Amino acid sequence: MPIVLLIRHGENDYIKKGRLAGRLPGVHLNQNGRQQAQALAERLAGAPIKAIYSSPLERTIETAQPLAQTLGLEIIPRPGLIEVDFGEWQNQKLKGLGRTKQWKVVQWTPSRMRFPGGETFAEAQFRICRELDDLASMHEAEDIFACVTHSDPIRLAVAFYLGMPLDFFQRLSVSPASITALMMNETGNRLLTLNYDLSFTLPKS
Repeated sequence: MPIVLLIRHGENDYIKKGRLAGRLPGVHLNQNGRQQAQALAERLAGAPIKAIYSSPLERTIETAQPLAQTLGLEIIPRPGLIEVDFGEWQNQKLKGLGRTKQWKVVQWTPSRMRFPGGETFAEAQFRICRELDDLASMHEAEDIFACVTHSDPIRLAVAFYLGMPLDFFQRLSVSPASITALMMNETGNRLLTLNYDLSFTLPKS
């Protein structure tokens, strides 16, 4: 049963300023995010990780880089690990989006939400879980591999593998640079760790 470490990217200024980055190019880790990525690498330095996969966006690649350097592994970009397609909501302030009628749908009945010009949560969940299944099938039963991705894809995957209704996935929390671990098996899956957050040990920038 391979174990996948689902790692959320570190902090960036879009998170800090409450703006939805989505799939925008050019969103980089800020100073605190770089510290978080380094702390992850130090924490996982002794882990027998066989491969590191990443969403192709800059903030995920940058989060994966210290770990890859520490372990002597390459970063393998996987488009299936990319952020949810928020369509026209991309680059918008969360404060403003929170005043829309659709915001309540996102929070309380996300299974009914299609982002204007983007995808549904159900489509995103299918994509991320198909990707994780494909990656798991490429590894031996005792392998550990890491996937550096985004908050919603991680929460959607955890909800799916635990058999939670899609409308409950917003109840899960995944902090920047946190680790969530799943043991994957064709006959069932186990959640080993949810939102293991190292950031509280870091100095504030």
